[in-house]
Amino acid sequence: MSAYRIFHTPSRRVSFRVHLRAAAVLLGLLGAAAAVGLLALGTGSAISAGDVVRTLAGRGDAMSEMVVYELRAPRVLLALLVGAALGVGGAVVQSLSRNPLGSPDIIGVNAGAAVGAVLMLLVVGTVTPLAVTAGALACGLGAGLLVYALSFKRGVQGTRLVLVGIGVTAMLHSVIAYLLTRADLYESQGAKVWLVGSLAGSGWAQVWPMAAVLSVLLPAALALSRSLSTMEMGDETASALGLPVERLRLALLLVAVLLSGVAVSVAGPIVFVALAAPQLSRRLTGAPGAGVATAAATGALLLAAADLAAQRLPTSGQLPVGVLTGGLGGLYLAWLLHREWRAGRS
Repeated sequence: MSAYRIFHTPSRRVSFRVHLRAAAVLLGLLGAAAAVGLLALGTGSAISAGDVVRTLAGRGDAMSEMVVYELRAPRVLLALLVGAALGVGGAVVQSLSRNPLGSPDIIGVNAGAAVGAVLMLLVVGTVTPLAVTAGALACGLGAGLLVYALSFKRGVQGTRLVLVGIGVTAMLHSVIAYLLTRADLYESQGAKVWLVGSLAGSGWAQVWPMAAVLSVLLPAALALSRSLSTMEMGDETASALGLPVERLRLALLLVAVLLSGVAVSVAGPIVFVALAAPQLSRRLTGAPGAGVATAAATGALLLAAADLAAQRLPTSGQLPVGVLTGGLGGLYLAWLLHREWRAGRS
C-alpha cells in the first residue's frame, strides 16, 4: 500500500500529494499540543479547573477572567508559538546542512540574537519589547549571514556550516560574558535570568508580535521547503534539476534566522527545542524531506510540555523553562553524538 494519496480540488485543476502517516502524526501532535495547553490553563492554585472551564465558556467572574486571560493564556500561547518557531528554524537549518547538529542554537543564530537583546538591555538601557526584539533580530540576522559568508566556498557544505557556526557561537558567548561583567550588578542579574530562557511574566505584548511573525514566515517556510528534499540530494543534483540552489539556501536561512531571532527576543535563548523537534518529527512520520509542519507541531508540544513541567516541579522557586530544556538537551546531544560516532565507525 502506497504511503501517499493524491487529492484533487473540486475543479480537478490542482492536485497535491499527502503522506498519510505524516498527516496523521501532524494531527496527533496538534491535538496533544492543544491538550497540554488546556491542561496548563487549568492547573494552578489561584483558581480551580472548574473556574477555568466556566471562564472559557464566558461565565467566569472578574478574578477568573484576569487569571486565565491575563496571566495564564499569554504564557501558554507564547510557549506554543515560540516552540513552533524554533521547530521550524531547526528543521530548515538541519535540512540545509544535512546534519542533525545543524540547528539555530548550534550555528550561532540564537547566540547572535542573545547578544542583540543583551546590548539593548545593558548598553542602550531599554527594556521595551519592541526594542529588544529589534536588537535580537538585527544581531541574529547578522550572525546568520556571517556564518553563511564564512562557510561559503563554491557553495555551502553542511559540515563546514556547523563547524563555522560553533566557532561563531563561542565568540558571541564571550561577547555576552564581557557585557555581563561590565554591567551594573542589578542589571546583569536581570539579563542572566533572561539568558537562561523563561516564559514567566509573558503578556500579550509578546504574543501578538510572535503570532504575526509566525503567520508570515511559517507559510514562507512551507512554500520554500518543497525544494529541500531535492537539495538534500546534493547541490549538483538540485542544480541539474533547475533549482537556484544558493538563492533558495539563502532565502531559507533568512527565514530560519528570523524565526529564531524573534523567538529568542521574546523568551530568551531556549535550547534543545530547535535541535530535537525536527529529529523527533522525522522519526515519528518516517517521511522524507524537512517536515516543516510536523517539526513546528513537535516544537510547540515540547516547549508547552516543558514549561508546564517547569512550573509544577517541586523546587524552591519556579524553574525557568530554559533550565529544564537545557538539561534535556545536554542528554539528547550526548546521545546524538554517540549515535553519529557509532554510525561513522560501522
